[in-house]
Amino acid sequence: MSKAYFSFKQFTLCQSQCGMKVGTDGTLLGAWASGGEHILDVGTGTGLVALMMAQRYPGARVTAIDIDPLAVSQARQNVAASPFADRVEVLLSDVRHHGLHAPVPYDAIVANPPYFEQSLTSPDAQRTMARHTATLSYRELAAAVWRLLTDGGVFSVVIPQGCRSRMMGEALLAGFSLVGECGVKTTLRKPVRRCLLAFAKHPAQVVQRSEEVLQLADGSRSKWYDSLTRDFYLEK
Repeated sequence: MSKAYFSFKQFTLCQSQCGMKVGTDGTLLGAWASGGEHILDVGTGTGLVALMMAQRYPGARVTAIDIDPLAVSQARQNVAASPFADRVEVLLSDVRHHGLHAPVPYDAIVANPPYFEQSLTSPDAQRTMARHTATLSYRELAAAVWRLLTDGGVFSVVIPQGCRSRMMGEALLAGFSLVGECGVKTTLRKPVRRCLLAFAKHPAQVVQRSEEVLQLADGSRSKWYDSLTRDFYLEK
């Protein structure tokens, strides 16, 4: 059973009303993604990634959107209780329609999108909304982000390794170029499980690629993961 809240160094996230709880994927994205002056967090859930980006980029204004009213309510509470309440706005909004009537150019967009495609949906409708691409396909996400991103902006996403080819294909079809990729293993002997991808509207001269590990053999955090998240996690 998930904890009702999760505490970081500078903010605490209540999560009882959210289909997608605080997890490693969101933490990785929030600590790794490129930022800017105007940041959009797609499918914010608890507000985790939005608050991490606000912490990392002190001059940024962050817009966090979600289609789940309960998640939006909880994210607003989490943001209001944080030190970043004056720079983070949480909206009930669908990225497919966001900004159509009042365009706002974002120079950084981040997403921890739904990823299950051909699996059984959960009896919990809220959990299905958060985890299944029936609510937002990769093609729809890539098209919406292309519309909302500035020409010099970066779109960062975290997905399971098994979804990499589908996400890559849809992003390239939308016009994006890959500019960064980080494959993440749980331990050294296990295969890559998660993939962090960064896309831009213009090709990079060199695509930044890496493969990293979360845990050492003794269960402690790797040097890379500790360095990436030390400003957020409470415990060593």
